[in-house]
Amino acid sequence: MAQDQPVPTGAAESAARPEAADEPVVAFDFDGTLTIRDSFSAFLKWRAGRRGWLVGCLRLAPDALAYAFHRDRGRIKAAAVREFLKGVPRAELEADARAFAEQFSRSMLRPDAVAAWKSWRNQPVRLGIVTASPEIVVAPFARGLGADYLIGTELAFDAEGRVTGGFVSPNCRGPEKVVRLKAAFGPDFELRAAYGDTTGDREMIAIAGIVGYQVFKGRP
Repeated sequence: MAQDQPVPTGAAESAARPEAADEPVVAFDFDGTLTIRDSFSAFLKWRAGRRGWLVGCLRLAPDALAYAFHRDRGRIKAAAVREFLKGVPRAELEADARAFAEQFSRSMLRPDAVAAWKSWRNQPVRLGIVTASPEIVVAPFARGLGADYLIGTELAFDAEGRVTGGFVSPNCRGPEKVVRLKAAFGPDFELRAAYGDTTGDREMIAIAGIVGYQVFKGRP
């Protein structure tokens, strides 16, 4: 997978460039939109191995049962982070994320979504990804695509740089996607186009000039 300039997490690099300050924004959801499946669960399964994944899922059974009642995706995601990643050093997690992207980008990215991405790449817009998945996991994919920015769920790290099992900010889904976009680009930014595939993308898509809801169906 080709590696371009690092994409900063939690902020928009292009927003700081004077020549790009007035350019409209194009936002792609990641899981199910640019990819054929959820990247975070696939990453956790790959990293843990078959046995570790099965054991971890068994331990998460009470959290999965509770989710059936509270329906809070942020809570179940935080539980998975605690089970599979708590205590992992940032550098190790970043290296694993790079290895995962290098191994699976070709088999996970939708060709029609990538084609649409490339068509926007040739236009004067700030092009990036807005995802509920952890930024640290999606960052290598974003770099490979040449994204101007990446906005996602931010994992918390302790003073030694190890995963705490919590988040720095709310799960980046639903209304939070719009909140994070406005924080990155300002309250009056223009969202030229937005692409997504679930109800978690609807608030973002609702403020876009060009709506792309469940438009990508291609498989590698």
